[in-house]
Amino acid sequence: MKKLALTVGGLLLPLVSFAAETGAPVLGNVDTLVTSIGSIIEKVVPILFTLALVGFFYGLVMYIFGKEDDKAQAKKTMIWGVVALFVMASVWGLVTFLGEAVGIGQATGGPSVGNLLPKP
Repeated sequence: MKKLALTVGGLLLPLVSFAAETGAPVLGNVDTLVTSIGSIIEKVVPILFTLALVGFFYGLVMYIFGKEDDKAQAKKTMIWGVVALFVMASVWGLVTFLGEAVGIGQATGGPSVGNLLPKP
């Protein structure tokens, strides 16, 4: 069975290797996927920051105006809001720092797979 699979794969390899047109990007679909994921992340991150900030302020309001029994839960909510803000800001700063250290332009929307491949 393995010999049959290797034989068929070997015979079909030229069809796959010559399938790309000349001038077409080799990893065009991967580049599009990476760009799409990057644009989705750019839209989701501010929403997550806002949710963490709203969570912190919700805990603050509950702590100030809530009953004495609810203050422990309000403290936990505020702490988790601050932790979420700290983690997101730290990761954002770390990604920016590493991007600048490696030489990836952050203003252009991140790396492009086509730019990372060696030129023929």
